[in-house]
Amino acid sequence: MTHRAPVDTIDDLDRRVIAALQLNGRAPWSAVARWVGASETTAQRRYKALHERGVLRVVGTLELDRTREGSSMLVRVQARPGRGLDLADQLAVSPDVRFLAVVTGAADLIVDFVARDNEEMMRLLFTDLPGADLITSTEAVAVIRAFTSASMWDTGLLPAEAAADLRPATLASSCDRADWGEAPKALTGLEQEVVAALKEDGRAQVSALARRLGHTESGVARAMDRLISRGILQFRTLVEPALLGYDAEFMVWLSIEPDRLDAAGRQLARHPGTKFLGAATGRFNLVGHMVLPRRTDLFRYTSEVIGALPGLIASDVTLHLATLKYSWHRMVRTV
Repeated sequence: MTHRAPVDTIDDLDRRVIAALQLNGRAPWSAVARWVGASETTAQRRYKALHERGVLRVVGTLELDRTREGSSMLVRVQARPGRGLDLADQLAVSPDVRFLAVVTGAADLIVDFVARDNEEMMRLLFTDLPGADLITSTEAVAVIRAFTSASMWDTGLLPAEAAADLRPATLASSCDRADWGEAPKALTGLEQEVVAALKEDGRAQVSALARRLGHTESGVARAMDRLISRGILQFRTLVEPALLGYDAEFMVWLSIEPDRLDAAGRQLARHPGTKFLGAATGRFNLVGHMVLPRRTDLFRYTSEVIGALPGLIASDVTLHLATLKYSWHRMVRTV
C-alpha cells in the first residue's frame, strides 16, 4: 500500500501550478506563468519537481463513448472482513482497472473496469475477476452518459478568468454535447499510438512523440489535433485532492425519478465540488465523484445539495479512505 503525501509538502505556488494544469494539462508555460504569478522557468521547474516526486502527473484520457476503444463498468465491491486492503492491492495491478478507491459505507472498494467489448467484460467480472476469493459481493453499474468529467473540474484556486484563458475552446460541457446520438468512430492506427503515448505523459512534445512512434511531426500533430478538436482526447492532471485543500473525497450514488434525471444531473454537475457525474444503469442512476474541503461539510452537502435535487428517491455516499488509481495510474505517495 502506498502512502499519502502530507499537505505541507507543497506550497501555494505549487498549488497554483497544479490548478493551471488542471484547467489545461497541455497549457503552454507562458500561459501557466501568467496565472500563477511566476516566470515560465519557475513554473516549469515546479512542475518538474512535483512530477519527479510522484505528486503530480498529466495524462491524456480517451472519451470511450466516442470511440470503439472499449467501455467501462463501475463496480461496488464488498470484501471479506479484514481483507479489503489485500484485495485492493490485487486489483490495483490489473491493467483492466482504470480507477480504484478504498471507501467506507455500503461498499469497501469502488473499481472502474474497462473492457473492449461485452465478452471481455463478462470475462473480467465473472471468470477472471482479480482477488475473487476475497470478494463477498459486487454491484456493477454502467455509465451511459456523462454530465461532466474530471477534465472539466476547476479547483477554484485561480480566478474564474483563468479557465476561459487556459482551457481549450473544444473542451465543452458533456451536458451540451451534440453528438450523443452518433455512432462511435474507430481510431486510426496512428491515433491509437498517439493516445497510448499521451496516456503515459500528457505533456510530451510533438517532436518527442514523433521520434518515439516513428512518424513525422506533422503527422503526429495532425492526429493529435483531430482527436482534441473532436473532444475524444482530453487531459487530466492527477493529484491528491487533499494537496489542493480538499480533505473529503467521496462518491455519491443516487436514485432519481427517470423523468427528472437530466434536470438533476445538470444541477449537480454545476456544483464546484463535482469532479465527475454520469447517468448510469441499475438502482443508482446518477453517480458522481466529488470533493469538499472538510468531511464536516458533508452534513450541509447532503441536506442542501443532494436533498435539493429534483426527483430524488434515495442516496448513498461512499467516503474515500484512499484513492489508489486514477486514469490507469497508481499515484506514488511519499511521507
